[in-house]
Amino acid sequence: MIEELFVLNKDYEDNIKSIKKKSPLTLKLVILVLASVYAIYIFSINLEQPMVDLIRSRTKLLELRVTNQSCHPSHVEDLELPYLHYPHPKTFNREECGCNPVRFFTIISMQRSGSGWFETLLNSHINISSNGEIFSVPKRRENISSILKTLDKVYNLDWFTSASKNECNSAVGFKWMLNQGLMEHHKEIVEYFQRKGVSAIFLLRRNLLSRSVSVLANSYDKHAKQLNGTHKSHVHSTIEAEVLAKYKPWINTTLLMVELKQTEETASKAIEYFSNTHHIVLYYEDLLKNGMKLEDVQEFLGLPYRNLQSRQFKIHTAPLSKQIENWDEVQEALKETSYESFLNSD
Repeated sequence: MIEELFVLNKDYEDNIKSIKKKSPLTLKLVILVLASVYAIYIFSINLEQPMVDLIRSRTKLLELRVTNQSCHPSHVEDLELPYLHYPHPKTFNREECGCNPVRFFTIISMQRSGSGWFETLLNSHINISSNGEIFSVPKRRENISSILKTLDKVYNLDWFTSASKNECNSAVGFKWMLNQGLMEHHKEIVEYFQRKGVSAIFLLRRNLLSRSVSVLANSYDKHAKQLNGTHKSHVHSTIEAEVLAKYKPWINTTLLMVELKQTEETASKAIEYFSNTHHIVLYYEDLLKNGMKLEDVQEFLGLPYRNLQSRQFKIHTAPLSKQIENWDEVQEALKETSYESFLNSD
C-alpha cells in the first residue's frame, strides 16, 4: 500500500510540473481530479476491513445459533422447551452427552411419607439422579443465599452422591422436606423454580394417622436401635421390617386432632405456594396400590418408560388397630370427626 501511494504521489508531482506552464484553470481542474481519485482510493481501502470483520462476526453468530438449535430435540413441543436444560458442570465434561437435555425436579414431601422409598424407585431409572435429602444439613438452608447456591450446584450436575449418573443424566433432583426451609423461603424458591424450569413432585400421605405411627416408631428406634444396635429408617428385608414393626407407639389423644390438622394445613399451603410452578401431586397410598402412577411420574418428567424397582420393604403392614398401643382411645378420639377415615390402615 505504501509503494502504491508513493507511485501515486510521484505521478501527481510530474503532472503538476508538466502543466504549470499551462493555464491556471487547467491546473486547478487537474488537481481536483487527482485529489478526488486519491480520496476514493483511500476510502475503499479503509472500508474493506470493517466489511470483512462484519462478515466474520455474522458467520460466527450464525454458527452459534445452529449449534444451539442442534441441542433441541425436534420431537419436543414448544411448551416443553423451558424444562429442557443443557448444564455445563465445572467438575467434569459431559462430552458426547452435552446436547442431551436434562430436566430439573424436586421431590417435596414430609418425613415418613414414603419419600425414601419413592426416591429409590426413581433412581432405578437409568436416566434419573435423585440426590437425597440435601437440606437436612442446617448450614445449607441457613438463609436464602445458601439455599440458592446449593440449588445451583445440584442443577449444574456438580453435586455428587451414590445416585449421580453424571454425564448422561436426563433428570436430576433431590428430596426436600417441608420443614427444611422450604416454607419459610417459599417466595424466593417459587421464583427460582419458575425461572430455572424446575418441576415439583409433591409426595404426600393421605392417612396422616399412619404417618404419625411411622414418625413415633422411627423416633423410638433412633434411641433403641433395635437392629443389632443400628438405627435404620428404611429396611431391605422382611426380617428387619418385622423387628421394627413390633414396637407399638402410644399416641397422645389430647394433641392428636391438633397435630393432624396442622399437618394437613401445612401440606395444603405448600401445594398452594407452588401452584404456579410445573408440578404434580402424588399420594403414597396411590403409588402402593396403582403401578400406573409411576408411569405418570415418568411422563411428567418427559422420560422413556422403565419398570421401576425398589429394594426397600414396607415396615408397617398390619392394620392400625395392631400398631397402636392405645388403639381404643385413638378410635374414640377420631370417631365422628373429619379424620375418622384415618382409622382404616393404608
